[in-house]
Amino acid sequence: MKKKLVAAFLCVAMTASMLLGCSAGSEGGGSDDSKDSGSGSAGKNEMEVEGEATELEVWTFIELHQQFYTDMAERWNEEHPDKKVKLVLSNMQYDDMHNKLSLALESGEGAPDVVDIELGKFPAFMTGQIGLKDLTPQIEPYLSNIIESRLKIYGKDGAYYGFPTHVGAMVAFYNTEALKEAEVDYTTIKTWDDFKEAGVKYHEKTGKTFACVETTAQWMINLMLRQKGGDYLDADGNIDITNDKMVEVLEYIKGMQDTGAFATVPGGQPDNEEAYPSYNNGDYAVQIMPFWQTSRFTSYMTDLSGKVAIAPTPVWNEGDEVKSIGGGGTGTAVVASSENADLAAEVFAYIKLSEGANEEVWNVLGFDPVNTAVWTDTELTQNPDNQFVKFFNTYPFDTLLEIQDGIMALDSLTSEKFPSINNEFCNVTLNNIYENGMDVKEALEESQQTLKNEFGE
Repeated sequence: MKKKLVAAFLCVAMTASMLLGCSAGSEGGGSDDSKDSGSGSAGKNEMEVEGEATELEVWTFIELHQQFYTDMAERWNEEHPDKKVKLVLSNMQYDDMHNKLSLALESGEGAPDVVDIELGKFPAFMTGQIGLKDLTPQIEPYLSNIIESRLKIYGKDGAYYGFPTHVGAMVAFYNTEALKEAEVDYTTIKTWDDFKEAGVKYHEKTGKTFACVETTAQWMINLMLRQKGGDYLDADGNIDITNDKMVEVLEYIKGMQDTGAFATVPGGQPDNEEAYPSYNNGDYAVQIMPFWQTSRFTSYMTDLSGKVAIAPTPVWNEGDEVKSIGGGGTGTAVVASSENADLAAEVFAYIKLSEGANEEVWNVLGFDPVNTAVWTDTELTQNPDNQFVKFFNTYPFDTLLEIQDGIMALDSLTSEKFPSINNEFCNVTLNNIYENGMDVKEALEESQQTLKNEFGE
């Protein structure tokens, strides 16, 4: 990849990451590049191609994707001179693009060939007559190396309609320097009880907060809920946020807060411009976040360079099947009615899923690539010149390989109801519980009624 691409990716990605609120994300808080929500500014970019080429119109709300797609399409053209493409890319505001896509699919006019759809919006395009192409045949050659749960969030009835951007595996980021001073060994933390006990010990010795209690995101909450086998909907797809497992998770976190070792953080979650200084200053010792938080450390918490270890998140019981879940995401889809849908699907499978593309996802952005074939390439993952390898005091991919077979997802993420659930939790429910001291069951019952009224249940 060109050096200028690396610089552009980092600059735009970090700027975009500041602009998304909880309600726009699909799993609470930001979502990797899909903090992308609302960050796009109108603009069009056309590739320069020598000779004949098939023109593909591409819509995105992430400006940095334009350059990435262009560079990868150039690679495609070099390797497939008989199937050259010319990308005509349009970058739009988040809501404008999704609304325009919805209208185009409904009317049958004006849709692009290829489009980026944010995870929180994707379920809306999976209802009724689906206007997106089934990409299962194009994904098939890569299937054995892709985390299945990351495909399912862009799927329905066994078919896949979007190419994922990354895994977003939930991991633990430990400030080892702070923990060492408190004589806390993060490698001994295996369960949530261990995590809680370590927090209490840390707080007693330092007077500081161990980890945050989320109020504007559900990163840790979703992880703990999925590990218990819980979700936000019942088996029939109805709102069910008062279920026993949900209550257990939120009450457990309330118990953590009551120890004094866990507290809310400015901005309500770790991935927030208000929260970064608190972590950078050592006011909090641990973050439970998706893997893509690596990029936030290298950009906004630079004082922690060489002081942070990446490790598996706790589980409820050692040996539990669910070790992690994916967080955040953007799916790249192909419009079914496109005259060039088959070629577009083939090209973008290459752009999003090939090993070459996924190497750059790690090199440039620090995201965990969806093609796990690159996870074992130590020349890539342990490259001493890589900024992310330099920053952390463990090899990031060691943790990914340890949890690889246990990365799951919440079933409700594919429901069109989830954005509303996410919005209610991040703006009302969690604040009622962890800021206002409302009883967990009472807060859940109140929010459940609000959501049921919205959906007429």
